[in-house]
Amino acid sequence: MPITDVSPGVSVAHECFGDPGDTPLLLVMGLGAQMIAWPEGFCRALADRGRYVIRYDNRDCGRSTTFDEHPVDTARFIAAVKAGDLPAALAMVPYRLTDMADDGFALLTALGIERAHVVGASMGGMIAQRMALARPERVLSLTSMMSTTGEPEYGRSTPEARAVLFGPRPADREGYIAAAERELVWASKRYADAAELRQLAAESYDRGHHPGGIGRQLGAMVLDGSRADALRDLRVPTLVIHGLDDTLIDPSGGRRTAELVPGAELLLLPDMGHDRPRPLWPDLIDAMVRHTA
Repeated sequence: MPITDVSPGVSVAHECFGDPGDTPLLLVMGLGAQMIAWPEGFCRALADRGRYVIRYDNRDCGRSTTFDEHPVDTARFIAAVKAGDLPAALAMVPYRLTDMADDGFALLTALGIERAHVVGASMGGMIAQRMALARPERVLSLTSMMSTTGEPEYGRSTPEARAVLFGPRPADREGYIAAAERELVWASKRYADAAELRQLAAESYDRGHHPGGIGRQLGAMVLDGSRADALRDLRVPTLVIHGLDDTLIDPSGGRRTAELVPGAELLLLPDMGHDRPRPLWPDLIDAMVRHTA
């Protein structure tokens, strides 16, 4: 699996599927999730439909560069944000969401790709939005999946989902894998699969377990603030996908994104939560292929 330098001191692990001569499609993953959260079968199915698919680990995740020399106390960070102490909050986090967006562009450049379709899920959708806003000439289209605009009144988590997101997770492998079942709280009600959650947790733990990165990624996400005004002026073809079962980022986040971006298409899936259940892959892939045609 290649690891590519994208900026001084930052390298990202990545994997490509399909023919490099086909239309490039960059997949951006969310908070604390490694690129394997875009399942290989999902990537190969997109490649079979004529897309050159690139998935990668965000910085501070998986096999990409970590910033463990900058520990973030999540509770102290959130307290500073709530108190309006922006200088203190900014000082705690070593990078911004815009830096994570730059990583995506730098990876594309390293692969010899000037323009690509960009698909982001959850925090990855926020990164993808930042990519489209910063360098629209390099983004053929944007797909923002199970994400939101950064406006606090949209896309709010339920108390139960927040408790799981911010709750401590065991450090040992067995406990970590068992705790993955807590994520059923935001999964599809119809298609949720505890065994798949445990399997992904096991693969992620063995591949590159860096829990400290979650606090830094979260800080970058929170400090990005609202993208609403900028999204109103976005002129990149945009598809917004959101599951109606999503309790981690309420569907209002997707609706608001589609409302703001001129000409955006909104796809709401009744049986999808904050996940991509296998039975819905055909719907997701069909929509993505149409949008990136």
